Amino acid sequence: MKKGIHPPYKETIIRCACGAEYKTRSTRENLRVEICSHCHPFFTGKRKFIDSQGRVEKFIKKYEKNKKK
Repeated sequence: MKKGIHPPYKETIIRCACGAEYKTRSTRENLRVEICSHCHPFFTGKRKFIDSQGRVEKFIKKYEKNKKK
């Protein structure tokens, strides 16, 4: 690395809106994020699924008429 052209790389704390804190290193200080792996629905398993069951039933009813003909 050339000296004098890179920003300083120092320890920082990343804080999430849920209260989780991570110590890491970055060129920026004290980062704040809205969502992290502790509160993200994908990682917590609390994903909200779209009601696809009702859509499938609607599709079957719609094309059931054509099937009888």
